[in-house]
Amino acid sequence: MANWIETVIGSLEQKKQYKQYKARIDALPEPYGTVAKALDRYFMYYAGIVDGETLITMMGDHVELWERAVADGTPVRAIVGEDPVEFAETFAQAYSGTHWIDKERARLIKSIGDAERGGQQ
Repeated sequence: MANWIETVIGSLEQKKQYKQYKARIDALPEPYGTVAKALDRYFMYYAGIVDGETLITMMGDHVELWERAVADGTPVRAIVGEDPVEFAETFAQAYSGTHWIDKERARLIKSIGDAERGGQQ
C-alpha cells in the first residue's frame, strides 16, 4: 500500500524529513530564524530543484548551518555576507539535482531539432 501512495504523492520519508526540517527552522532563535526562513523561501523560488532527495539534503545542510551559527554565536552577516542574494544562489547551486527547467530545456532542444528535420524532408 505504501508504495502505491508514494507513487502518487511522493516519498513519505521525505515528507517526514521536510516536516522535521521546518520544525528545526521554527526552533531557531532570532535573528537566525527569520533569516533562515527568508532564505528557505528564496530557495523555493530560485533553486527549482525537483529531485526530492537533493532538496532534502540541501534543506538539512541549510538548517545545520544556522544551528551551528547559533551554537557558535556567529553573527548573521558573517554567514550571508554583504549580498544575501549571492550567498543564497551560491548555496543553492552547490546542489546539482534535477531542476524543473531541465525538462523544458530538453523539450526546447527537441522541438528545434524536430523542426529542422521536418523542414529538410
